[in-house]
Amino acid sequence: MKITKLTPNFEVNDIRETVQFYESALGFSLAMAVPETQDGVHETLTEGLEYVYALMKNGEVELMFQRSDSFKHDVELASGDSMGASVSFYMEVVGLEEFYAQLKDQVSEITEVKTTWYGMKEFYMKDVNGYILAFAEQ
Repeated sequence: MKITKLTPNFEVNDIRETVQFYESALGFSLAMAVPETQDGVHETLTEGLEYVYALMKNGEVELMFQRSDSFKHDVELASGDSMGASVSFYMEVVGLEEFYAQLKDQVSEITEVKTTWYGMKEFYMKDVNGYILAFAEQ
């Protein structure tokens, strides 16, 4: 067995709010979204429609977001679990200091940039759903 890719699927309450946050604050772009009717795939969010799934990209990083009811239906092992995780999603970036300066006033929970014992400059933040994201630069 060889693992070739990892794409986290985040359980979220609101696809539209999540897409807006990841676009405006983190520079991700929407690759595709599935409406509540699950009768097709959209490349943009249509006003007035509710969505159950979105795939977003920034460079080589892809993240999936799935509305909680749909997520719990599709991922049966999560049916009794509360939303959230005790994990951080660690992403390496170029231009960390500039990114941090743009982001720090848009996010309510964010740490200061620090240099770690292993030589990476990094900071952590929570997204609009409470997930912990880490950004680092060598």
